[in-house]
Amino acid sequence: MSVWGAILLTSAGVYLLKLAGLLVPPRALEPPRVRLAATLLPVALLAALVAVQTLSDGRSLTVDARLAGVAAGGLALLLRAPFLVVVAVAAGTAALLRAIA
Repeated sequence: MSVWGAILLTSAGVYLLKLAGLLVPPRALEPPRVRLAATLLPVALLAALVAVQTLSDGRSLTVDARLAGVAAGGLALLLRAPFLVVVAVAAGTAALLRAIA
């Protein structure tokens, strides 16, 4: 299969998955447990993605400048810094630590 074939197949699969989500009847989403899961699931998936991208290097766990950058960005978020400042602090911290090491 060519790269474009894989891209088209994946695009069709994502579209069908989104369509399936839109076809769920509203009454199926009414129970409190389902509503809570639907609310918390995107946050959990995003946290897992950040953890994997921060702590992995191929097939092994790695602690390096990326973790310090994420920690610095988290601290900036706790201090209620604007989003662009958070990104700049995280990137600057990681770049500085990589330059030193």
